[in-house]
Amino acid sequence: MSETIDPCIATDARQRLIHAAAEAFMKEGYRVSVDRIAAAAGVAKQTLYNHFSSKEDLFSEVFRHAAMSILVTLDGTGGDVRERLLSFAAVFSEKVMCPVGLALFRTMIAEYPRFPELATAFYAKGPLQTLDGLTDFLRRAMDEGKLRRDDPRFAAELLMSQLVGLERTRRLLGQPPTPEALERTRIERTVGCFLRAYAP
Repeated sequence: MSETIDPCIATDARQRLIHAAAEAFMKEGYRVSVDRIAAAAGVAKQTLYNHFSSKEDLFSEVFRHAAMSILVTLDGTGGDVRERLLSFAAVFSEKVMCPVGLALFRTMIAEYPRFPELATAFYAKGPLQTLDGLTDFLRRAMDEGKLRRDDPRFAAELLMSQLVGLERTRRLLGQPPTPEALERTRIERTVGCFLRAYAP
């Protein structure tokens, strides 16, 4: 009789692999070995390949995982659009501009010439998935009359661009981040401007 794997244990191993991969890619870039990632996660190399078909698959999953943690702020229906957009904006900004997010972005840019397919997977599972989720949320808000009717895709792109903007450029270039209190104010003002532009 074949031995069955406890789904809770399998899920735990997968989460540890994703976390270990994010840390490893941040510190060593895409050149980090799968052996090192597996060791950091406390699992065998074969366990890694049981969950992910390749290092590229694992790398892109790190971004999918980050996107899902952002989009959970928009889950459900109804509710106050402003509060939910503020929650989205805070988590989105944190994920994109925290040290891990910045390091992974730098890695992606550096590796693009050698691994263009990696960039495609990164975009599909990270930025594009986040954009799709926000677009769906804004479309529903427009359908319910909570926001002015317009192209929800454009509106989602506009908000994401406003939230990242110059602040990420500053951090990518090693400039000190905006103090936390001022960053919260920046996010609130950005969402406020967006909602005034799309007021019903």
